[in-house]
Amino acid sequence: MEASPTRTGVLAATAAYLTWGFAPVYWKLLQEVPALELVAHRVLWSFVLVIAWLAASRRLAELRTAWANSATRTRLLATTVLIAVNWGLFIWAVNSGHILQASLGYYINPLVSVLLGLLVLRERLSRAQGVAVALASLGVAVLALSVGSLPWVSLALAGSFGLYGLLRKTVHAGPVLGLAFETSLLAPLALAWLVALGLEGRGALGRISTTTDLLLVFTGVLTAVPLLLFTTGARRLPLNLIGLLQYLTPTCHFALAVAVYHEPFSSAHAVTFALIWAALALYTADARRRIARRRG
Repeated sequence: MEASPTRTGVLAATAAYLTWGFAPVYWKLLQEVPALELVAHRVLWSFVLVIAWLAASRRLAELRTAWANSATRTRLLATTVLIAVNWGLFIWAVNSGHILQASLGYYINPLVSVLLGLLVLRERLSRAQGVAVALASLGVAVLALSVGSLPWVSLALAGSFGLYGLLRKTVHAGPVLGLAFETSLLAPLALAWLVALGLEGRGALGRISTTTDLLLVFTGVLTAVPLLLFTTGARRLPLNLIGLLQYLTPTCHFALAVAVYHEPFSSAHAVTFALIWAALALYTADARRRIARRRG
């Protein structure tokens, strides 16, 4: 019996978000490799995989078209910088014992996107959205006052990914094509860096173990496959369901940080996450009402 489009979409999107959610386990296996080198491998092997996918589906012409369009090229250049920063910071956070901060960053990301819409696109906030942003801001302030500094990892992850999403909305390129462009721009730099490390005898590939070599090569799979699953799910599901499923990723990060890697979780963290979760519940309920109203 053939699965319905909705069931296929739920399975695909859930698989994507769970893969992203448990990605810290993968990066922890490569903890002895510096974050910048891991990003270089992720870029290079993702490029190889995505270009092979486009070639197999006879879509390489779309990549050439994107390169030829100056407006598309400029915007995707900016998204390339943002996604490289986001990838590098996330890997560093995981392998430096800051998964909890990464979790917080991806929890507040939807609210950062709302704030960017207000500041950049001049979108109006609903009352519920305003209260949600205020609650999230209060949560960040509580944590900042507790530790004596801003949770910069969380804010940088949320900000870089929020800006990335904002810019990608203005580009007529799907997720796979966008990733192909971004990795094609970074791949020469990544390859040059990895070759230089190899010549100096400092590169991880071929030096540590066969397992490490395989894990480095499969960073491309870890990057591209969830993206393809997400694209499959997003095409088949309503936005409100996608909006709910996206919280699987930071929830997995949170569980790993507290239950598996035993990162410090203070009363300030508890208050902060409670405020963030309340903000997200309010934001999600408001988003569902808006979608239902538009359908009506």
